[in-house]
Amino acid sequence: MKKVEYSQLVKRKLLKLKKELTGEYGEEKTKEILTAMADHVDGLGLHEESGVSISRMYDIDTDYWYLFTNHNYFIYRIETKKVIIVQMFNEREDFMMKLFGISGRTQESIDYWGE
Repeated sequence: MKKVEYSQLVKRKLLKLKKELTGEYGEEKTKEILTAMADHVDGLGLHEESGVSISRMYDIDTDYWYLFTNHNYFIYRIETKKVIIVQMFNEREDFMMKLFGISGRTQESIDYWGE
């Protein structure tokens, strides 16, 4: 089993998400949501390729993968002894634009979210 390591950026984003969820849903529901999310992400230690290869999906040269869980994309890289969670985006964010400068959004998504 590989170690799953979170970048400092992702740790900060998770703390911010925790505050937002606690304000909206309360502590008990927030704990339930974050525990489910952590279980899914930490499962990459056993099944590192259970996410989606960005290289294969978008035909670009990158070693990043993503895992979608609980309305969030976790961007990660697979190394020999660990899986590193390098970035996290909410489902409403265009992570492909932010990471690579290309849009991964469809017109249907833009129309739906109004962005």
